[in-house]
Amino acid sequence: MLGRPALGYQNYEEVITENILYIDKTNFISEWWEYGDKVTLITRPRRFGKTLNLSTVECFFSNKYAGRGDLFEGKAVWEAKDADGKYKYRHLQGTFPVIFLSFAAIKTGDIEDIKAAVKKSISIIYNEYREIMFSDEFNDMDRAYFDRMIYDMSDDMAYSSLNSLCIYLEKHYKQKVIILLDEYDTPMQEAWLSGTWDKAVGFFRSFFDATFKTNSHIYRGIITGITRISKESIFSGLNNLEVVTTTSDKYALCFGLSEEEVFNVLEQKGLGNEKQGVKKWYDGFTFGAHADIYNPWSIISFVSKNGCYETYWSNTSGNGLVNSLIQKGSADIKQTMEELLAGRSFEAEIDEQIVFSQLDENENAVWSLLLATGYLKIDKLAQLGRFKRKSYTLSLTNLEVEIMFLDMVKGWFGGSAKVSYNDFIKALLINDKKAMNRYMNKVALTTFSSFDVGNKPSEYSEPERFYHGFVLGLMVDLADRYVITSNRESGFGRYDVMLEPLNKQDDAIIIEFKVYDPEDEKTLYETVQNALGQIEAKRYSAALEAKGISVERIRKYGFAFCGKTCRIG
Repeated sequence: MLGRPALGYQNYEEVITENILYIDKTNFISEWWEYGDKVTLITRPRRFGKTLNLSTVECFFSNKYAGRGDLFEGKAVWEAKDADGKYKYRHLQGTFPVIFLSFAAIKTGDIEDIKAAVKKSISIIYNEYREIMFSDEFNDMDRAYFDRMIYDMSDDMAYSSLNSLCIYLEKHYKQKVIILLDEYDTPMQEAWLSGTWDKAVGFFRSFFDATFKTNSHIYRGIITGITRISKESIFSGLNNLEVVTTTSDKYALCFGLSEEEVFNVLEQKGLGNEKQGVKKWYDGFTFGAHADIYNPWSIISFVSKNGCYETYWSNTSGNGLVNSLIQKGSADIKQTMEELLAGRSFEAEIDEQIVFSQLDENENAVWSLLLATGYLKIDKLAQLGRFKRKSYTLSLTNLEVEIMFLDMVKGWFGGSAKVSYNDFIKALLINDKKAMNRYMNKVALTTFSSFDVGNKPSEYSEPERFYHGFVLGLMVDLADRYVITSNRESGFGRYDVMLEPLNKQDDAIIIEFKVYDPEDEKTLYETVQNALGQIEAKRYSAALEAKGISVERIRKYGFAFCGKTCRIG
């Protein structure tokens, strides 16, 4: 019988001794051992069991847990046998010195604070092994070095700290060391958001080089994270690194829960009737060739709440990086988000090596990041042309992720802007142009710069950034009444925004955006008239008329912008 569902347990020993719900993933230990890779980087979205799996590895191999085979009784790794019927891995339990380090709690982008947090973690690990210094194998110089491993150590000492500790551990235990590093990329993402990326790269490149590349005292290592940061950035020259991403077949079923495992949990917890609902809300992840992978956090939360559907996974931590990339992204990125939120898919070329320096300018780098973080899923993979370049068809992972993005868009119009935006929507629905003008100017004033990522003032930046963000807001507030599309062909051109009513009692709406051009127009009023004239000249209403919507039921608006000033007519 499965244990009790409970959240927040990431220590394997605690999970077993406290009888917490646990799906056996100890086959990861045997698979990792058999592959024999020197250093393995495994990327998975957050809350997919990375920390718990590393804790399981620690409990199995660490000499701190020598004689604790009871933690693994009945588990796959403990019961595995060779061709002769002998237990295959039991002799390895508790036989290695293990260093387990995590960067998960480093939630600052300030480079000095990042360094301080790393150094504190290192000093804690040194303190855990301080007793070995009482051995006659070490002299006063060794003990003095050990004593210097405190939170205010120099950068140079931090770079080589784990390498040095491995030397001491191997000398004392007569065995090379296993190093486990969890959430290696958390501080790197924070650094990118804070503008300290280059400084962080310099620090971590030296740290990883000394720990994993030039360290002859390491037996094996595992690094986990959410993203595969470009090797050239921080793993330069680390030729012994095996990289396992979400598209790899290695360890595909070792992280997350398969559909069979999820449905078994639901049956045992009396929630068997909720299988299809759970599939719609929480299914959609694909690792390697295996589809229908579920996020453990969502499933355990759902079971512990006795079958209550909520956005559990997407609310477990901040989505600052994703939010920033989409909100400040190009018009094309926002338009693709419109497609995704409308339930459609799109095609992109994905490079699983995330180059953070390209996130501001390369759309595919953004989609690569969203795939790695679990917000997008692969519907189809094609290899094109002579060079067999991989083209992915991508869509939102599941309903939980869709709701997360809708909430994210709502946040763009937060505070007073949210009030103004809601009032604008109400005015739009009743065709109150005077109120629309009043409220839209408030919205533009408070949100326009949020969609401007250039160095130029907002009045000179690409206006599509704003209006596609505006359209996403419409999709959030009016999705139950309209099919909302943008930049589609109709008549003799491409309209900016179209609202097709789902209810025959509602009017259809066409919106054309224009930026004031002082060379051609004397006033914003003329800009509005030119926008309206374009709607008529290009016959943008043709698509609506073809669906049986009469001309009388099609409202047309011209939005004219000059900086953060708007006029609607």
